[in-house]
Amino acid sequence: MTENAGRPPTCPMDHTPQPDPTAARTLARLRAGELQGCTRLDLRGGGLTELPAEVLMLADTLEVLDVSGNALSSLPDGLARLTRLHTLFASSNRFTALPPVLGRLPVLDTMGFKANQIAEVPAAALAPTLRWLILTDNRIAALPSTLTDCSRMQKLMLAGNRLTRLPAGIDRLQRLELLRLSANAFERAEHALTDELLALPQLAWLAHAGNPFSAAREQAAQATTTVAPIAWRELRLQALLGEGASGHIHAAQWQPADGPAQDVAVKLFKGAVTSDGLPACEIAATLRAGRHPHLVGVLGALADHPDGTQGLVLPRLAPQWKPLAGPPSMVSCSRDVYSADLHLSVAQATSVARAATEALDHLHACGLAHGDLYAHNLLVDGEGRALLSDLGAASLLPEDDPQRSAALQALDRRALEILLDEVALHCDVAPSPEVITGSNTHDSSDTRPA
Repeated sequence: MTENAGRPPTCPMDHTPQPDPTAARTLARLRAGELQGCTRLDLRGGGLTELPAEVLMLADTLEVLDVSGNALSSLPDGLARLTRLHTLFASSNRFTALPPVLGRLPVLDTMGFKANQIAEVPAAALAPTLRWLILTDNRIAALPSTLTDCSRMQKLMLAGNRLTRLPAGIDRLQRLELLRLSANAFERAEHALTDELLALPQLAWLAHAGNPFSAAREQAAQATTTVAPIAWRELRLQALLGEGASGHIHAAQWQPADGPAQDVAVKLFKGAVTSDGLPACEIAATLRAGRHPHLVGVLGALADHPDGTQGLVLPRLAPQWKPLAGPPSMVSCSRDVYSADLHLSVAQATSVARAATEALDHLHACGLAHGDLYAHNLLVDGEGRALLSDLGAASLLPEDDPQRSAALQALDRRALEILLDEVALHCDVAPSPEVITGSNTHDSSDTRPA
């Protein structure tokens, strides 16, 4: 059970959602006392307007609770009795404030309240045990200083809010590895990308596009592209190829007005805000990056969709191209999950590593930080060739601030170093770092502000 898996759309405010049949059956069993002793409870899409009292009867055993896609606006104080609860998802509900009782859950590790209407985060609502916090797509203008008491925090998802400042003491989050600040209200780069933040020792995946401080440059990047838009009427959608957090990817045929038909892939974005930020920012970054031998590349941005859906038209890859790894799991949090039977020769590992390095160098030369350099965004063909994909977390580097720009590039390179270490672990014979990285190794030790 993950934050986005099977999540229904945000419930309209004028009616209570109809229960999902599966959730209704689970709820009936819960109320009949048939779930005593269970450790996981899934009530997604159950039409709930309040948390069933029977949930509290599971206090001695319940570890994972998902009440996403309901109509909840509060949680009972008795929730604090769930002393074993380590994972709680309550996305797509009607919360306007994060319930303070959450801060009293003694082992709470992972918490997701994505796509509510949360404007207030009380100081008491943040449990100091949190490792993964998801508050994407809300109305939060300020975060309490108690956030910096969460010394275990590893992954912090804040895209799509109204933040103008980070709380003082952000440098206390020494274990923070992934942060999403995109699509907020930061007026100046130094308000979001503080020296203290950029100096965190483990931060490797940072997204910050779609804020006022970068809006003009993002608009200019899209306006000055030499890649022509592709009209919806020229496309014929075919089978669904895949689905990510931000959109669906379809096979399609493109019939340009002045050329032969081409097999392509079309990415259609799901909504206005993704877990990484705004579709418009991903489109701008993808167009800015253009073509490179180790990028998937782009054929054009989608134009004139009848519903106004935003999208990208991409080259269609042959079926043998697959992600090098799966995305992070609930357990691994910020680390990709590799197949246990993945074995790479030294030649394959070296080729993959050099492809990732050269693709990242190209992005930096284009004035972009990737922000999500992971093996699950690296497509491989089984013969050693690799293509970097997904610029959903990419951000424009602040060209007028060389020190901050260098620090952001250093974060990408830290992510690259993690990726290369993981690749080396899956070699049949572990090569030396020099063999894996070749001549493109970067030393980022002196590029971050002190």
